[in-house]
Amino acid sequence: MFFDPFYLLVMVPGLALSLWASFKVKSTFRRYSEVRARSGMSGAEAARELLRQRGVDNVKVEPVEGFLSDHYDPGARVLRLSPDVYHGRSLASLGVAAHEAGHALQHASGYAPLKFRSMVVKPAMLGSNLGMYVMMGGMFLQATSLVWIGIVMFSAFVLFTLITLPVEFNASSRAVAALQQSGMIASDEARPTKAVLDAAALTYVAAAITAVMQLLYFLWRAGLLGGRREE
Repeated sequence: MFFDPFYLLVMVPGLALSLWASFKVKSTFRRYSEVRARSGMSGAEAARELLRQRGVDNVKVEPVEGFLSDHYDPGARVLRLSPDVYHGRSLASLGVAAHEAGHALQHASGYAPLKFRSMVVKPAMLGSNLGMYVMMGGMFLQATSLVWIGIVMFSAFVLFTLITLPVEFNASSRAVAALQQSGMIASDEARPTKAVLDAAALTYVAAAITAVMQLLYFLWRAGLLGGRREE
């Protein structure tokens, strides 16, 4: 059961999409990093201005090392931007910075999917690290209770990847709209800015598809989805 060729077959589509999404987001970001925004604003300046305009004054904007390591930390209320985004004055930099600012705005407005994702993040990480091993151990020992525990644990991770999709798509739509409304990008700059965020969204879609396929495989392998129980 530990070297099942069918598992590799099931996982190939998700893995292929993950690799393509990673290539797509990097290449798209690099492409539009060379297109300077006519407003001349940096990513950090754009993020701070968007937060200020919407009355969110308790979120710090700080640089963080790494390539596209940008993220919003709701616990610390800190928006961290990678060097290319923090200092960059391109459409790509503004798009990514505004996207992360969108998460801060979601937090400030009590956006329900973000609140729910925050609730399941710890069990999701536990399920991601241990869930499949508990399932495999249960199948190896023919212990149905262990199989179900593993399934529940891994399902928390799958749920996390699915609820992440509306959170990310909403932050991107907020970002493009906010940049246009504030005059930081012109109407003809919206399409390339959106292209960067659409490419980034593919990584979350790939993660969700991969997680769902893994769960379906283990349900099948345990005999809970029309398959056979592991002998």
